Amino acid sequence: MSGYSSIAWLPLAAGLTVLGLILSYAVLRRSGTRPALRVAAVSLLPIAAYLTGAIEMLWKIGVAIGQFGTGFAFSTTKWVGIGVTGLAIALFFAAGGREARRAARDKRKAARGRQDGDPEVTAADGRRDALAGTSAATRGVPADRAPVPATRKPEAPAKASRKAAQPADDDDLKDIEDILRKRGI
Repeated sequence: MSGYSSIAWLPLAAGLTVLGLILSYAVLRRSGTRPALRVAAVSLLPIAAYLTGAIEMLWKIGVAIGQFGTGFAFSTTKWVGIGVTGLAIALFFAAGGREARRAARDKRKAARGRQDGDPEVTAADGRRDALAGTSAATRGVPADRAPVPATRKPEAPAKASRKAAQPADDDDLKDIEDILRKRGI
């Protein structure tokens, strides 16, 4: 197996940079300045990676990933470790599910206790019950303490303005219908 030092990185990086700069000159002649500057910028990256030591770092990362993968594939201990990790994750999620069910059960008990003995009802509870389709009477709340749901009444001026706007809407619709008919739709 060859190591990092067995490869001549300086000539390789310099060669890639020179090749990229020649290519950027060709792009300059064909496409203009902007694309040529982009190619020149990319062509300077190999020599910059060599000078900063990034090539050696990437080499070491690649070697470490390769060693981990080969050691992982043929190691029973590591597969047992994966199994234990899976068990830990399953137990973690099971514990979270139990807490969620317990919280839901406590909410139901609290709601039942409020229905049976506590006549205090907030406006928010009344709105929620109105949306859910239950009334204060079905929850055991006295009628004088029950919240009254708000109802909206349409305003008369809004009706008048809608009627006034209808002829213009009808004209627009007729124009659209004509266009669609002409196109055979």
